[in-house]
Amino acid sequence: MINASCGIAARTKAVLRDIFGFHFFRPNQEEIIQAILAKQDCFVVMPTGGGKSLCYQLPAHIMDGTCIVISPLISLMKDQVDAAIAAGLRASFLNSSLSAHMKREVESRLAAGALDLLYVSPERFALSQFIATIKRVQLSFVAIDEAHCISEWGHDFRPDYLNLSMIVREFPDVPVTSFTATATHRVQKDIVDKLGLRSPHTVRASFNRPNLFYKVIPKQKPGDQILKFVRNHAGEPGIIYRMTRKSVEQTAYMLTRHGIKALPYHAGLSDSIRVENQDAFNKDEVDVIVATIAFGMGIDKSNVRYVLHGDLPKNIESYYQETGRSGRDGEPAHCLLLFGYGDISRIRFFIDEITDDTEKKHAIKCLNDMIHYSTVHACRRKQLLGYFGEDYPLLTSHAEGSPCCDICAGEVESIDATEDAQIVMSAIARTGERFGITHIVAVVTGDDSDRIRQLGHDRIKTYGIGKDRSKRYWRLIIDNLLAQGLILQTKGDYPVLRFQPGSREVLFGSRKVHVMKTRKLPPQSRRGKAGRHGQTRAVGGPYNEELFDQLRDLRKKLAARHGVPPYIIFNNRTLHEMARFFPVTETEMLYITGVGEKRLASYGKHFIEAIKAFRETHPDAQPGDFNNST
Repeated sequence: MINASCGIAARTKAVLRDIFGFHFFRPNQEEIIQAILAKQDCFVVMPTGGGKSLCYQLPAHIMDGTCIVISPLISLMKDQVDAAIAAGLRASFLNSSLSAHMKREVESRLAAGALDLLYVSPERFALSQFIATIKRVQLSFVAIDEAHCISEWGHDFRPDYLNLSMIVREFPDVPVTSFTATATHRVQKDIVDKLGLRSPHTVRASFNRPNLFYKVIPKQKPGDQILKFVRNHAGEPGIIYRMTRKSVEQTAYMLTRHGIKALPYHAGLSDSIRVENQDAFNKDEVDVIVATIAFGMGIDKSNVRYVLHGDLPKNIESYYQETGRSGRDGEPAHCLLLFGYGDISRIRFFIDEITDDTEKKHAIKCLNDMIHYSTVHACRRKQLLGYFGEDYPLLTSHAEGSPCCDICAGEVESIDATEDAQIVMSAIARTGERFGITHIVAVVTGDDSDRIRQLGHDRIKTYGIGKDRSKRYWRLIIDNLLAQGLILQTKGDYPVLRFQPGSREVLFGSRKVHVMKTRKLPPQSRRGKAGRHGQTRAVGGPYNEELFDQLRDLRKKLAARHGVPPYIIFNNRTLHEMARFFPVTETEMLYITGVGEKRLASYGKHFIEAIKAFRETHPDAQPGDFNNST
């Protein structure tokens, strides 16, 4: 038994190296793969970028039969299959994009046992004809991606996923594995129960994405803020999320008008335009995709360098998954959220339309968790991980000198704003709780207007007491009081500010109010600290930036020639290693992370030739030492 186990372990590591080009498993991968090979049901929570696809692709290559992969979006299946084929796997998909002839061809390969992986949608899996087809072939196991979609307590419930509850009944001898990047313990139990998993091997990987930097700033002029951020990340792929279709279109147009390659993505566009825009982003033909939450589930693009939320997400789970679409290659990525109180009101409007009381309470709690994350002076990463029940050791991280968010980096300070809060509340009280934000700010800053004089508000005690500060500052104080639930803004065409139970505690000095203020810090290099001979810092160490740019251009040309996104050829981390170690033989190339035998045979000679040419024209450029690499 021990020898058999050792043999399986040796084989999995050989496949890892020769097929996928990796020399080490990431945390939890080997454990999950061994459980699948032992034909156990599995439930896996693993963050985006944690290597979920390898967990089912590797055993699918080893095991007899075909693995059925249930993936929610048809538009992503081709990229997933292209990536599997590029690694040397026998893979295909069945969906409505295929012609009748192509469908018959795939079904023929399936019947002949010539597929390791077959990707299908949950809707197709529910068809009785498809069930009958796969009952006639040997299945190795079923892998369900984005499994949180089956839970009504998850952030992205999809009714079509409920059909998957029949898998265990229809295929009692076939193991079932479910994967998701986000699941609280409540959602986890719901997924396991609905799928009917049988004593599943359960893995909750760390939700920590150490390469992501989280930042929140007050939303003031979102168009200007977005433009400035994108310009600071010029040439880098990024995703911008907006709340409405209209704001998506406006933001994409604004960026394009300023010379930035950007495209919109939302449910109001035709299927063909959405596919075209996503393909253009995947192929690095545009730098920015501006989207509603309709975009991104399961996106495989590995080199997204930032995710910017121009509006407040409805819950932590959505926010975590959306930010997780950046930095899948393990390289540094930036997650920026613009926080404004107006977004809370818009989300509350939709929550108030919910008729089920339990569902409404859950939605309110989710929104309050999101507000707390955005407004509390505490490590963003610690808050995110804490939401999923994981503790983040701050002292360990800081000792390593790697601040993970704006709070830890000292970009934000917590200031005692109790006196200013009292000024605002006094103005609300003295005007009878009958006026809105704009009027209260005008009173505090001492506006000399006919309306204020007619109402007699120029004679109250707090009139003009805050004229030494800007209206923007006082609006920020009010936004913080609203976010902290210390005052309330009514609904309707003429919303006014009203006191809440905690208001008088602040007004009479028994409760403190703190707000976060952004510190101005010196700008830092977009690509990191440059070294001699054009070297730039990256996760694995310094690399030659000029060579990296040449290899990236080569990758783009090869991708266009083969009709696949560039990251399917090699991801940025692989190119960084090439630009660090300068491999010029096939043996040296196989030392590079992400270069397996199939990719070496398909693309290796082109990159070796480019590196040789670079070394000839740059004799002073020094490669790193393979022997000293990790």
